Amino acid sequence: MFPEFGLTAIAHVIQLAVAPVFLLTGVGALLSVLTSRLARIIDRGRALEALMAGAAEAKERKAESEIEAELVTLSRRARLINRAISLATISALLVCAVIAALFFGVFFSIDVSTLVGLVFIASMLTLMGGLLAFLREVHVAIRSLRIGPKRQHF
Repeated sequence: MFPEFGLTAIAHVIQLAVAPVFLLTGVGALLSVLTSRLARIIDRGRALEALMAGAAEAKERKAESEIEAELVTLSRRARLINRAISLATISALLVCAVIAALFFGVFFSIDVSTLVGLVFIASMLTLMGGLLAFLREVHVAIRSLRIGPKRQHF
């Protein structure tokens, strides 16, 4: 099979690159959600640290231990969100590498199909890892959720 040249080759590569570009849009939206959650976790942690400083001055040990427990949970959530952000960003970078490899293949008339396939698989695996970390963070957040009056444990 002869390599394609010229404008038709570029047009074909652009057609092939459209799906990965849409994937980048989706990953970008996911990153926006993840960074928003991280910002809320950080804000809540700062507020709790300020409360803990006040509780330490008032010698309120019970309130301080509850605040410390919530700070531990927030720290765990922040680590999970950070992992999700890192994996989603790596996924987006790998999608960019797929798009670049498609263009390099056309410009230099080389077969990059194996490389493109492997890098795309790696991108999907890292995206899956990021989504799993996000799911875990949501579970941790829901498990620590307290709504309404405190319940008595029997």
